[in-house]
Amino acid sequence: MNLNTQLDSGPWYRQPWPWLLMAGPAIVVVAGFVTLALAIESSDGLVADDYYKQGNAINKTLHRDEVAQSLGYQAALTLDAADNRINLAFATAAPNSAELSLLMAHSTRSGFDRNVVLTRQADGRYIAALPPLAPGQWQLILEDANRQWRLTGSWHAGDSQVQLGAAQR
Repeated sequence: MNLNTQLDSGPWYRQPWPWLLMAGPAIVVVAGFVTLALAIESSDGLVADDYYKQGNAINKTLHRDEVAQSLGYQAALTLDAADNRINLAFATAAPNSAELSLLMAHSTRSGFDRNVVLTRQADGRYIAALPPLAPGQWQLILEDANRQWRLTGSWHAGDSQVQLGAAQR
C-alpha cells in the first residue's frame, strides 16, 4: 500500500501526456473550421454557374470571329503604363464605330476583370484610359457596340503591345 501512495502524483489533468495526446485531434478540428471559413468566404472564380448556357453560346461567338476575319480586321493594342493610356490601331481595314469595347479578363481571377470603352480619334486610332491592372496573364476581347465581330489576344502584365486578331479554329 505504501508503494501506491508514492506513485500517485495527482489528478490526470495535471499530467502532460493526456494533453499531448489530445493536442493532435484538437489541432485537426481547428484546422477544419479554418478551412470551412475560407471555403465559405472565397468563391472559385474559375467555375461558371451557367456553364451549359455558355457552352451553347459558343457557336454565336465563333460566328463573330468569322465576321472579323472576313472583314480583315487586325489590330495592335499598345498599353502605355507611363501615360495610363490604351492606344489601338487597326492594321488594315478599320471599323467605322465611334466606340469599341475592350474586355480585359484576368486568366485566374474574375474579380479583376475590366471593361474599357475605346473612343475613336480623328486619325482613326482608338484610345482609352488604362485602368489599374493586377499582375498576371490577361485575355483581351475587342468588339463593336453591336457585338457583330470580335478580336482576341493574350497579354501578360508588363508587355507594352499586343496583336489582336480573329480566333482561329
